[in-house]
This record gives sequence, C-alpha cells and structure tokens, in this order.
Amino acid sequence: MIPPQEASARRREIEDKLKQEEETLSFIRDSLEKSDQLTKNMVSILSSFESRLMKLENSIIPVHKQTENLQRLQENVEKTLSCLDHVISYYHVASDTEKIIREGPTGRLEEYLGSLAKIQKAVEYFQDNSPDSPELNKVKLLFERGKESLESEFRSLMTRHSKVVSPVLILDLISGDDELEVQEDVVLEHLPESVLKDVVRISRWLVEYGRNQDFMNVYYQIRSSQLDRSIKGLKEHFRKSSSSSGVPYSPAIPNKRKDTPTKKPIKRPGTIRKAQNLLKQYSQHGLDGKKGGSNLIPLEGHEHDFRVKHLSEALNDKHGPLAGRDDMLDVETDAYIHCVSAFVKLAQSEYRLLVEIIPEHHQKKTFDSLIQDALDGLMLEGENIVSAARKAIIRHDFSTVLTVFPILRHLKQTKPEFDQVLQGTAASTKNKLPGLITSMETIGAKALEDFADNIKNDPDKEYNMPKDGTVHELTSNAILFLQQLLDFQETAGAMLASQVLGDTYNIPLDPRETSSSATSYSSEFSKRLLSTYICKVLGNLQLNLLSKSKVYEDPALSAIFLHNNYNYILKSLEKSELIQLVAVTQKAAERSYREHIEQQIQTYQRSWLKVTDYIAEKNLPVFQPGVKLRDKERQMIKERFKGFNDGLEELCRLQKAWAIPDTEQRDKIRQAQKNIVKETYGAFLHRYGSVPFTKNPEKYIKYRVEQVGDMIDRLFDTSA
Repeated sequence: MIPPQEASARRREIEDKLKQEEETLSFIRDSLEKSDQLTKNMVSILSSFESRLMKLENSIIPVHKQTENLQRLQENVEKTLSCLDHVISYYHVASDTEKIIREGPTGRLEEYLGSLAKIQKAVEYFQDNSPDSPELNKVKLLFERGKESLESEFRSLMTRHSKVVSPVLILDLISGDDELEVQEDVVLEHLPESVLKDVVRISRWLVEYGRNQDFMNVYYQIRSSQLDRSIKGLKEHFRKSSSSSGVPYSPAIPNKRKDTPTKKPIKRPGTIRKAQNLLKQYSQHGLDGKKGGSNLIPLEGHEHDFRVKHLSEALNDKHGPLAGRDDMLDVETDAYIHCVSAFVKLAQSEYRLLVEIIPEHHQKKTFDSLIQDALDGLMLEGENIVSAARKAIIRHDFSTVLTVFPILRHLKQTKPEFDQVLQGTAASTKNKLPGLITSMETIGAKALEDFADNIKNDPDKEYNMPKDGTVHELTSNAILFLQQLLDFQETAGAMLASQVLGDTYNIPLDPRETSSSATSYSSEFSKRLLSTYICKVLGNLQLNLLSKSKVYEDPALSAIFLHNNYNYILKSLEKSELIQLVAVTQKAAERSYREHIEQQIQTYQRSWLKVTDYIAEKNLPVFQPGVKLRDKERQMIKERFKGFNDGLEELCRLQKAWAIPDTEQRDKIRQAQKNIVKETYGAFLHRYGSVPFTKNPEKYIKYRVEQVGDMIDRLFDTSA
C-alpha cells in the first residue's frame, strides 16, 4: 500500500504536468494561426509582385530589341569606316613607299622589305578588286622596281664582299690535314656575317615573293669567278715563289695570328728533279744524240774525276743549264698537285656557303655550275700534262713523263674527297676526274712500255760508248728511271694493270686478284706486274749492253765495260728496294748478276795470258845447271823477257786509262791480277835472273817483282 501522503504528492505532480502540457498546446495553436496568417499575406505579396513584373517585362523587351538593333547598326558603320580607311590606304601605298624604293635597300634592308610587303598587298588588292584601275599599274611598276633593286643589291653585296682566297690561306687549309700536331681549324670566311645575313634574307624574299631565280645565276657566276681566280692565284704563287726563292712557302698557323704568319716549306710530293736532269740528258745525248756519254755517269770512287764533279755541280746549280726546264717541271707538278687539293677544300667551303643562300632544290644544280670553270681548268691542265707526256714519249723524253706519276698518285688519293664533293652533280661532272685518271694511266703505261723498248733498241754504239769502259749512261739512266718507280710502286703497278698487261708479261689473271670493276687489281698483282716490268727492262738493258760491248776491239775492255755495268746494276739494286721488287718474280736475279760479274772478271784476266804465257814454266827451255847455254837457249830467254816486258808495259799503258768506278771491285781485280803476275814473274825471275843469258842483263831484267806489283796497282787510274 502506498501511503496516503505519497499518493497525494504524486497526484499534484501529475496535475502540474498536465497543466503545463495544456499551456504548451495552447501556444502551438496560437503559433499556427499566426503562421497561416503570414502565409496568406506572403501569397498576396508575391501575387502582386508577379503581376507588376509581367507588366515591366512587357514594357522593357521591345526597348531591348530596339537597342540591340541600334548597336548592330553602329558596329556595321564602324566596320565600313575601317574598310574604307584600309582601302584608302592602298591608294596611298605608292606615294608612301616611292621614296624608300627609289633610294634602294642599302643599309636599311628590313625597312625596304617592309615597304615591298605593303606594295605587294596593294597589288593583290587591286588585282582582286579593281584590275582596271591605274593604281594597279602604278603599284605593279613600283613592285618590279623594288624587286630589281633587291637583285641589284644581291649582286652588289656578292661582288663587293666576295674576295679571292689568298694563296697563303689556301696552303694553310691544305697543309692542315698533313700536320701531326694539333692545329687550329682554318676557317674560310667568304662573306662577313652581317653581309651573309642580308644576302640570305634577299635570297629568301626573291624566291618566296619575287618568283625570281636569276639571282642564282648571279650567285654562281660571281662565286665561280672567285673560286677559279683563287686556284689560279695559288698556281701563280708557286711560280713566283720558285723564281724568287726556289721553294714555295706556306705560313704555319698553330698559335699564330693570321695576320702575322711565319714561313715554312711546303711538303714537296714526288720530287724527281735529279733523275729528270739525268734522264733529260739521256734523251738528248743517249737515244737520239751522237755525243759522248761517259761524262754523264755518276761514278763510285771517282769523285775526284772532273766529269763527275762537273755533273755534281750541274745538278746542284739552281741556275745552271740543267736546272731551268726541269726545275720548272717540278714546280708545275707541285703547283698542279696543290691546286687539285685546293679545289677540293675550296669547293667544300663553297658548298657550305651555298646551302645557306640557295634554296635546297636548286643547290646541286647551282653548285654544279659554280665549280665548272675551276674544274674544267684543272682537267684541261691535266689533259695538257697528258698531251705533253705523249709528245715527250715520241721524243724519247722520259723525264717529262715522270711528272705524270706524282700527279696521278695524288689524283687517286684525292678521288674519294672529289667524289664526295661532286656528289649530286651531273654525271658529266662526276666523270671528269675518272676520265683524266684513265688518260694518265694510259699514257703512263705507254711511257713504261716505250722506255723498255728504247732500252732494248737504243741504236747508238760507236758514238756513245765510253772509251774507258765505264758505266754507260744507258745503264745509269735506266736504273735511275727504275729507282723513281720505287716512289710510285702502286701508281706504276696500277698503270700496267689498267692496260691489262698480264698477257704481255705472261702473268695469268687470277679472278681473286681483280675486283668487279675489272679495272681494279689487288696490290699484290700490281706488284708482280711491276716486278715483271722491271725484270723486262733489266733484261733489255743486258741485251743492249752485250750488243754495245762488241763495239770494243779489245775483248778485255769489252769485259771491263760489261763488268762495270753489271756491277753498277747489282749495287744499285742492292742499295734500293729494287732488289726486293725484282725478287718477287726473279728469285735468282742477284746470283745471276754476280755470276755475270765474275765471268767478265775471268774474261778480263785472260787478257794477261799473252804476258804471263811468255814466262810460264811450260814454255821455258830446259837446261842443266852449270852447263853453258846454247845460243838458241840464250835467245829464247831474251825473247821471254822482252815479250813479258813489252806486254806488261803495253797492258799497263792501255789499262791505266780504263775505269772501274767501284773501289772495292777495282782493288779486288788489281789484287787478283797482281798475285797471278807477281807469282809467275817471281818464279821466272828466280829461275833465270842469275843465268848468264846476256852481257846486258839490265836490258832484259827491267823490273823487280815489287815494281810489277806497283805497275798493276796503277791500273784503272788516269791520275797515276
């Protein structure tokens, strides 16, 4: 049971809460009534606003449309005015730009091109909108005048600033490739940078807007002239330098300012002056002349001989009769070789300049035209060299032909660069150098063959024979010629191979030794061809010498002559690489020459038999010691002494005037003969020197053994 007090309290609490809830409910009813009232008021306001807004919209929209139309009309008016201003400006272009066009583009190229752009737009406008208007003709005329001024400016810039490259700079450019030390790159500045920019700008405008290609002709004509003059200037530089100092010079450029060059000698390719001098004498006195030949022979061991001294002085005399023409040949050869290298370098530089100025699709054709004059000049000079060589062959002047060898070698070495430079040019241009190479190979092969034939068929015998039996000039000059080929082994071998001379020399053509081009042979095959050729020349020389030796009435002098020539050939072969080259096809050549030399020595020694036979034991009378000699025996002994004395004196007198230039061989032959004669004479003198075969022994016993030896020691010595 809940106590009454607690129940009463609980009831009061519930009543209080009920009262509060009633109050809350009453508040909510009041709030809803107010909200409904506010809603009604808001709806009334919005309805009124909507009505008013509709009235406003109906009144503003027509005004807006009218304003929009007015704005459009205003824009159209402004555009029309702008177009009118633009059109009117075309009518003023001629007057605005005429002064600028008349004064030309010099010094203000960009402004000038800007004026031309305005004129071009005016031309386009009038052509499209008013083709019959006089204004069109006026701006057209002004545009053409402006274009002509640009062309004139292009020509003027190219003419004024295109300078001939100095020989000094060209030689630096060429020698830069051959120097071992690191050098500065030699850069050719054909045009100043500012001028080059203007030229390029004009070129591009003429192509793009001027529709003109005539400036390309102007370009190649001017540059072609400069290229040609540069190469000719280099050639003239060689001539002047050689005439003043004997050797052309080129400035060295490492760590040097270009305006203060120092001189250095040019590398002289293929210098052949000494051999040319001797070979020139060979052609003048040997094959065709009738003069004595012994004064032209370089002799070993006879440096004291006046003839050799005279020859040595002549060879070293830069102003002597032997130096003039052949020095000039040497200079011309060097000049041509350097001009070929100069052409390659300058053409490369010209192409680099051309690609900046000439449009790409015109570059090859323009470059082809640009190099023609210089290239044709080189080719013509090369053909002149071939022609001169051809005439020289007819005259048997093989010194001139030798100039072909260094030139041909250089052309072949330079051909890869040539081909690269001429890449893209016409076929006729590309074929010029190969054609010249072929011509030189042909004439070189012809010269080699004719030289071999002339060695074999040299007709001079009586008038061209050395009286002292020394080395014949035919021998010395043949060896000199062959020695020159050592410097040009590949070139000479290629000459022979180019003419397919395998059949001529009985050398089988191995397919492995030839390339697909049928004109390119392996170096080994060319070497064998050259070896066979040298052996042919030596064989022809030997046959000719044998024939010439028969001119001598004295077999001993004939033997000395052959000995000297064979010994000279052998020593010359051994002192150079010729012996190795000969050995390629003739392994026993050296042994064969030694056998020939020994054979001639034996033939010579037989000349003393007529002396020693007088005192030989087999021919002496037999008598008993202490027994008085009979008159017949005494007379026989007298005859033996007299025959020996007369023979000794005669041989010494004759053979003292003979020559054996080789000191070693001369001493060897003297010693051998001295031993034989002294031994025989000593035995004879020992046996009969004390025999009373005469009352005047000094009349018959004229010489002691030592005196005989001394007399023989003076053989082959004109100064004795």
